[in-house]
Amino acid sequence: MRLIRNFSTALVLMLLLGCTMENSTKTLRLGHGLDVSHSVHKAMVKMGEDLLQRSGGKLKLEIYPSQQLGTERECLELLQIGSLDMTKVSVGVLENFAPKMTVLGLPFLFRDRQHSFDVLDGPIGEELLNDGNKYWLKGLGYYDAGSRSFYTMNKPIHTPDDLKGQKIRVMESATAVRMVQELGGSPTPISWGELYTSLQQGVVDGAENNPPSFYLSRHYEVCKYYSLDEHTVLPDVLLMGTYVWDKLSEQEQKWLTESVTESVKYQRVLWAEAEAEALREVEKAGVEIIRPDKTLFADKVADILESYKGDNEIYPLIKQIQETK
Repeated sequence: MRLIRNFSTALVLMLLLGCTMENSTKTLRLGHGLDVSHSVHKAMVKMGEDLLQRSGGKLKLEIYPSQQLGTERECLELLQIGSLDMTKVSVGVLENFAPKMTVLGLPFLFRDRQHSFDVLDGPIGEELLNDGNKYWLKGLGYYDAGSRSFYTMNKPIHTPDDLKGQKIRVMESATAVRMVQELGGSPTPISWGELYTSLQQGVVDGAENNPPSFYLSRHYEVCKYYSLDEHTVLPDVLLMGTYVWDKLSEQEQKWLTESVTESVKYQRVLWAEAEAEALREVEKAGVEIIRPDKTLFADKVADILESYKGDNEIYPLIKQIQETK
């Protein structure tokens, strides 16, 4: 009888301890629109593993991919009101919420990939991340999203003139709309999740994105021309709502920041591999890879940068980025 009582007491203690441990774990929900095979999602999984280990089980990350919690715009809105903890969005969408981010979406701003890393990892990148605080968005880091280029169904793009009359899907970004217009195309904002069907149905003639997104979305099944003009180097941004960030302790913020930093490093390695694989695979699938003269495209949109001369926030950033060695 005494043995049964001891066993019962031990069982109750174990259950109470289990409840205490469960209650002491804080879960952060992260929603994004990418497929689980994407390098960014894989880097987020690593971030979650690192966070759990660093915090000794006190912080846990739950990831909801593939627009389960909404589009990029919807996730940003949920962050602002505290209904979602974290999200990843393209700078092109973020510029609608944090206007200074517009500078990163300007065409042919960066000399090459390393130049973009030097800017994003330095004081300019940090300034832009911090600027989101006034819009209830805490910037945590930048994931590599490579360079964006045009892909089309029926007409190869060798020069800007080839874009005339072509309906090109763009993000909900005023900068992207203006760029396509100045190159001669007809910009058509459509959400990422609706694009495959829109291509199939002829709602648009093409789109623009980086190689892994072109490949993993299977858009290469519909679009057989990929023109690597690399007009923008547009990073993805990892964000947390300030409402949630401010509720974390200093130690919790440190754990999260360190996990994000490692995640970004890991993703850049994965990205380089994914980009090379994507180009190989779409070419195998019959896509014609075109490497046009980029200066033809850059010259056509050069006035976009100069049009910001009267903007006391954006133009100084443009000059700082151009002068970054």
